Amino acid sequence: MLHHIELWVPGLPRAAGEWGWLLGRLGWEPYQEWDRGRSWRSGPTYLVVEESPALTAPHHDRLRPGLNHLAFHAGSPSDVDTLAADAPAHGWQPLFADRYPRAGGPDHYAGYFVNSDGFEVELVAQWHAT
Repeated sequence: MLHHIELWVPGLPRAAGEWGWLLGRLGWEPYQEWDRGRSWRSGPTYLVVEESPALTAPHHDRLRPGLNHLAFHAGSPSDVDTLAADAPAHGWQPLFADRYPRAGGPDHYAGYFVNSDGFEVELVAQWHAT
């Protein structure tokens, strides 16, 4: 089981707002808070956003080696649709909008979004093709 994920961000206030909105909507609870970071917990797993002084670049590039995206269980197809409609107002811009909600294929219902710092998330519905 995954213990935690730590994402370094160039600006904590904006990142905490974007991630806090998304994780809160997905049922994650605020967990820790300190000068340069915040975290949210879901069960035994937590996600950290931290503005580290050791950053060497101003944003994340999902197209370079390393993390491409995080995928989250997001409830029903209706739940994913609601998140997709609300996401832009909270700093998350749609990716592959022309193929929503089937960008992952005909048997996959999901929305893909990128935030202000270049982090991509996939919000996956519990759905089965009939």
